[in-house]
Amino acid sequence: MLPTHEDILMILRVSIAFLLGGLVGWERQRVQRPAGLRTHMLVAAGSACFTVASLYGFEGIGTNRDPARLAAQIVTGIGFLGAGAIFRSENAVRGLTTAASIWMVAALGLLAGLGLYWVAAFATLLTWFVLHVLKSAEQYGTQTNRNAGRAEPEDSPEGATGTVRRREK
Repeated sequence: MLPTHEDILMILRVSIAFLLGGLVGWERQRVQRPAGLRTHMLVAAGSACFTVASLYGFEGIGTNRDPARLAAQIVTGIGFLGAGAIFRSENAVRGLTTAASIWMVAALGLLAGLGLYWVAAFATLLTWFVLHVLKSAEQYGTQTNRNAGRAEPEDSPEGATGTVRRREK
């Protein structure tokens, strides 16, 4: 039996979720985070599969269907997965951005599964911007703040004299 037009559409939705999750996951993999390319792809595609199953899988069975309930269930389930990515020590909490990116790719998968491709693509672009571009800006701001009170060699026409002065704020 050949796939129907509806089957092709469902396959396209899951494939787009894989792709969009992969774009976000690639960025996380690049900066060596525990949840990287494969995790993000699987979360996005899994969300799309659940969404497609909810939309198309129960037709004609005679059940009360409410596909909107699925979104709430995905958010709850992904919350547990994201919580596993967060680590707390005495001085720091790590993994919050990874947990948020897992949560976001679940939303991307849901959007792709619903056929909201343009919204999913736009949200992927914004997610990449936040993870990649804003990280650079955040690091620059952090580095600038760290250097604000540091001592530096005093400038002199003859070269460094070894004396130290505080930077002006």
